[in-house]
Amino acid sequence: MSLDLAYVEPSNSAILVIDVQNDFVSGSLAVRDAEQIINTINALLTLPFALKVATQDYHPANHISFARNHAGKKEFDKITIFPPAELVARRKPEDERPLEALEQVLWPVHCVQDTTGVAFVDGLKHEGLEVVRKGCDVGIECYSAFEDPWGLTNTGLKDKLRNKKISNVFVVGIAGDYCVKSTALDAKKHGFRTFVVRDAVKSVSDEGTEWTEMTKAGVEIIDTAEELLTSKIFSQ
Repeated sequence: MSLDLAYVEPSNSAILVIDVQNDFVSGSLAVRDAEQIINTINALLTLPFALKVATQDYHPANHISFARNHAGKKEFDKITIFPPAELVARRKPEDERPLEALEQVLWPVHCVQDTTGVAFVDGLKHEGLEVVRKGCDVGIECYSAFEDPWGLTNTGLKDKLRNKKISNVFVVGIAGDYCVKSTALDAKKHGFRTFVVRDAVKSVSDEGTEWTEMTKAGVEIIDTAEELLTSKIFSQ
């Protein structure tokens, strides 16, 4: 299928570079072959997007997702987590989203605040990008660059996009089946036309179910960055 960029202009478009950090490329939770997408992402960053954002997982050392913080649990075990009561108490009365228990994968320690693992990987041209941090609350996992699954915390990304009058977001980065997918689904939910560039994404699993899930939700998949790099819209 040919790339449909109707109503897309650089002035109403943003690129979201998701979690291209040391721990996800070569560190404690490295995604296989993640280093291979860095040059592709850098090429996309040369395009004249109105807003360019890079996200960071930014966890406290005692984060709920770390296996070492749960006695008797091993890395990649699963537990059930619940919305923290102190955050539930502060949510807006009109917010009627369900506060259901969620399954949580227990990860190796990764992307801890003020460590080298949290830094952007060498080679990523991140200078000048606006940085959005997520997963900062000890009791909440936050794969999406917008907000946690319960909507109890948000990163301010939606407001950044709205303030810049962004209509279209292009999502790239790590990992396709976790933070890229969650960000893309939330972007679509919040009313942005959402694209994910397949060859600028690496996933943990080879199953590929994330692509089906995103497509069903109305996220548009661009197979290669070259389609954007050579498009007339971004080369004008």
